[in-house]
Amino acid sequence: MGWSHNRVIKCKAAVLWELKKPFAIEEVEVAPPKAHEVRIKMVATGICRTDDHIIAGSLFAPLPLVLGHEGAGIVESVGEGVTSVRPGDKVIPVFLPQCGKCKVCKHPEGNLCLKIDVFKPSGTMQDGTTRFTCRGKPINHFMGTSTFSQYTVVQECAVAKINAASPLDKVCLIGCGFSTGYGSATKVAKVTPGSTCAVFGLGGVGLSVVMGCKAAGAARIIGIDINKDKFAKAQEVGATECISPRDFQKPIEEVLKEMSGGGVDFSFEVIGRIDTMMSALMCCQASYGVSVIVGAAPNSEMLSLNPMLLLTGRTWKGALFGGFKSNDSVPKLVEDFMAKKFPMDSLISHVLPFEKINEGFELLRSGKSKFMPGNLVCKDKEIIRTVLTF
Repeated sequence: MGWSHNRVIKCKAAVLWELKKPFAIEEVEVAPPKAHEVRIKMVATGICRTDDHIIAGSLFAPLPLVLGHEGAGIVESVGEGVTSVRPGDKVIPVFLPQCGKCKVCKHPEGNLCLKIDVFKPSGTMQDGTTRFTCRGKPINHFMGTSTFSQYTVVQECAVAKINAASPLDKVCLIGCGFSTGYGSATKVAKVTPGSTCAVFGLGGVGLSVVMGCKAAGAARIIGIDINKDKFAKAQEVGATECISPRDFQKPIEEVLKEMSGGGVDFSFEVIGRIDTMMSALMCCQASYGVSVIVGAAPNSEMLSLNPMLLLTGRTWKGALFGGFKSNDSVPKLVEDFMAKKFPMDSLISHVLPFEKINEGFELLRSGKSKFMPGNLVCKDKEIIRTVLTF
């Protein structure tokens, strides 16, 4: 591998030219990294629901662009002033940077670094330009990562150096889905030993929440999903019991209150629906229950609730990326995975070559239902997370 920080690299990338259309596998030119930037040779990337929200138009990002934000790779070259990584290092690019200097990075509980506004995607690097060109046109970046390319350029503050022995086709999930779920239990909710937890939605992120609850010592972990095909995997990774709302005549929050003797200690909504967010809040104990919003609802939807639901003592909260400070936490999560502290690799149900990215997204979309967008079932085979390898 030639490590030259001043040459343009031609490679393949999946470019989204239009909404609601398949990706085009194109030859793109990837410019060299500028000061405090890192160019990465991608090895593997997961397909996340957030990418599909962009394609569908329910979340905004400027087109044309290279999507992808759950990847792992090897540093190819670095720009001037980069000191935290060097060519040959294994890394995970992170969509929430950690500059270490801003007010949020310095706060012990904050992780939404002020270096980037994830809710106002610019499509460019911090200098206002892009590093991707295709057919003579600039191609936009996505969430500062753009992992659906054989090479990508990211800011140094958005790169986490990881164990040189780590399997990149597994730990790529730490770049988004796994960390989001696991941290929601261990860091955001701060699940306590012996507690009772309810997890709404048993897709890849929901299963990661289950793993987090188990790691934190929860005594009961109740999984809730209308797709019973997901129950076996959920119990394999730590759920003590699973229920479907369709099996009951009464609201699911009432069922959970009865099961838990008045309300669960911790609940998690990992679907992205307003109605299930309310159910998750109402099923937790009125005086001290904690409910965490993990799933992202469409931009246009608003919540409405009776303030008494909170006045009695409940806590309602949310966080991106499981509340983790990215560059501090990602290397530690990789170490924990390699020490077999959680079975994250069991989340990978499909592995496809990068060129089959459109097939991977069809897998993601298959088996949708009106109740829960995350029902991922195809030909009776459970679909949790598809990983693309380069």
